[in-house]
Amino acid sequence: MKTKYTLVSLLIFAGFSAQNHQNNPGSNHGNKFEQLGTILPTPNSYRTASGAPGNLYWQQRADYEISAYLDEEKRNLKGSETITYYNNSPDDLEYLWLQLDENQQSSIKNADFPFSSSLAKTTTTDRLKPSELPVKDNGYGVNLEKVTDVSGNLLKYVVNKTMMRIDLPKILKSGEKITFKIDWNYNIPNRMERGGRGGYENFPDDGNDIYTMTQWYPRMCVYSDFQGWQNHQFTGRGEFALVFGNFKVSMNVPADHIIGATGECKNYNDVLSSAQLSRYKQAESASEPIEIVTLDEAKKAEKSRSKDRKTWKFEAENVRDFAWGSSRKFVWDAMKVNIPENNNNVMAMSFYGKEAYGLYRKFSTKVVAHTIKTYSEFTVPYPYPVAQSVEAANGMEYPMICFNFGRTEKDGTYSEATKNGMLGVIIHEVGHNFFPMIINSDERQWSWMDEGLNTFVEYLTEERWDNKFPSKRGPAWTIVDYMKLPKDELEPIMTNSENIARFGPNAYSKPATGLNILRETIMGRELFDKAFKTYSKRWAFRHPEPADFFRTMEDASGEDLDWFWRGWFYGTDPVDIAIDKVTIASPDFSEEPKSESTTYKVEKPLVNAFEDISKIRNREDKNIKFYADTDKEVQDFYYRYARGLERVDTEKEYTLNRPNNQEKADQKSIEEDKNITAYQIDFTNKGGLVMPIILEFTFEDGSKLQDKLGAQIWRANEQKVSRAYYFDKKLKTIQLDPMKETADIDESNNLWSADGNTSEATKFQVFKQKQGKAPARGVSDGRINPMQAK
Repeated sequence: MKTKYTLVSLLIFAGFSAQNHQNNPGSNHGNKFEQLGTILPTPNSYRTASGAPGNLYWQQRADYEISAYLDEEKRNLKGSETITYYNNSPDDLEYLWLQLDENQQSSIKNADFPFSSSLAKTTTTDRLKPSELPVKDNGYGVNLEKVTDVSGNLLKYVVNKTMMRIDLPKILKSGEKITFKIDWNYNIPNRMERGGRGGYENFPDDGNDIYTMTQWYPRMCVYSDFQGWQNHQFTGRGEFALVFGNFKVSMNVPADHIIGATGECKNYNDVLSSAQLSRYKQAESASEPIEIVTLDEAKKAEKSRSKDRKTWKFEAENVRDFAWGSSRKFVWDAMKVNIPENNNNVMAMSFYGKEAYGLYRKFSTKVVAHTIKTYSEFTVPYPYPVAQSVEAANGMEYPMICFNFGRTEKDGTYSEATKNGMLGVIIHEVGHNFFPMIINSDERQWSWMDEGLNTFVEYLTEERWDNKFPSKRGPAWTIVDYMKLPKDELEPIMTNSENIARFGPNAYSKPATGLNILRETIMGRELFDKAFKTYSKRWAFRHPEPADFFRTMEDASGEDLDWFWRGWFYGTDPVDIAIDKVTIASPDFSEEPKSESTTYKVEKPLVNAFEDISKIRNREDKNIKFYADTDKEVQDFYYRYARGLERVDTEKEYTLNRPNNQEKADQKSIEEDKNITAYQIDFTNKGGLVMPIILEFTFEDGSKLQDKLGAQIWRANEQKVSRAYYFDKKLKTIQLDPMKETADIDESNNLWSADGNTSEATKFQVFKQKQGKAPARGVSDGRINPMQAK
């Protein structure tokens, strides 16, 4: 006799079969869902398996007192610094490493990371010059004048390209500190001609310069638990790994220069006019930007060119670096912004020449305020007293100050592209106050840990600025062109900064996109935001590594994301999921029995064939009471039958008569079930990178439904999966990834249409269950119900 099932029962079996008929774990099973395991460093007492700093976590500290003299005529910077270095590590140190980044501008002291070159088909006459061999000194780079201890005794040192080793006269033991002094100078390069992050820009129309003083002093290298000394050479690409500390810096500049710098100025009374000082005090409580140095004052200073000098004094606490900008061209505006999370009143400020006035006066300081408020919401509360944007025709970041672009045409007009570019770069560079200035990752090794994470929060901040902002990095669809590239043009995100083939997409766009996919598609906003904030909080003012980020995101969310890190960060496979085939089936009731009774055989009792020692001893132990023996309600036929209290012939067939009302209910169910159409969708993972399968169903009546299958559907077969759905109305189209959430590189295989359907049409046999309720409409493993479609 055939067993009868309702459609619900059939659905369970058919759905299971559709998923698993081709999923043989022994074949087609790679390692996409394996744990990262030994790929990540072993947790220890410094860095735990949860991703948090361990109970023995430590880091070094370096305090600086620096005096600088800017010689505008010679375009030379002369400096003297006193460094106090604290050895908080458990190790004894026999030497110290410092960074001489300005040596990258030198023709003979640079890092010597050459690039391959070839003959061009066409060139210019100024390039047709004999190659200079050997290379001559171009006059740039750090000139060390003296390195001494606090008593003036010379210290032995060695310069290796962009790095400097000081050999200590005695071991610096764990827990000790040392103070030493360095005097140096260097010729300031024209960064518009030579490139680089620091230098000067000359304005021929008025003959003045804007100075961006960055990487301008010998800086301590990081000594850490995971690497020892980070003394990899500075090539101009991989940026910086730096030590937190306190700074006291004085800058002697022409008297008509205005300075914006890391930290707070301690002597505005000495360097500002009484009118300017009064405006500054007004700005401290202003909700709109107030010009402290006006446009008229800046234009006047451009012409007068004072021969006198002033010294500006700044202090900054718990920062990893110090930078400053100086020029007589600067207009300066400021306003107060409050950070609600820590009730911190911050001075948001901007410095810019007349060339940028039409844009920066309107937008810059407001964008600075918006950025630190938004980042504080998603990461940690902004802790510093100031945040500044300086227009300098570039984009570069330092604690509390950054250098950006955004100039109008000479008539003051500007294009929307220029405006949006300026807004984006200000948000990005101000955002770097959080990554890496506070969450202090190693930029020299892992550019994505600051650029990628920062670009992600930049995207969130752009959205909060203007919902129509045309963000170029962050949304999944914006990374598709990069992901389409041939494999030999791609590198994993987890690649050292110096070895990345396409730096922008790899270090900025792809990690930012990956985080946005996690937030919007895989984890959801609530889980992601909590985990991301936990990472930021755990590693604020510390030195995180990639494993700390990966582990924290999982630890705080309860999501196993190793498959995502493995594919998106360690691999180069793209996403390309295809709808291969849709099989359509309708129910067939032709073999439905008409009998009003059912025959069955009684099964033998379901007891173990062998009574193990535990069962025997449990029965012998008079202290053990078995619940089933104490409650007659549960002592059913099978209980009694297993104990010989019921006697039936297991070979004999018994007849069970069914009530007429049950037969009528079943008949009604059959009539309803005739409207059900089943669809089996076959998918292929052509790209290699596993992702959730997101589907949008559009029905003939225009209604729509969506379903999202987690990436784990690929865990048993990473190449092919299927999914069965049952609907009580006809499908018109099936769209894969309708909102472009997964960065699928080929949308041509993401749509199935009934109009052009070449899929197989079949009938499936439907039987009724002996007892049960009418089935739910349009169920796929209990997920969705088209009767609720709107």
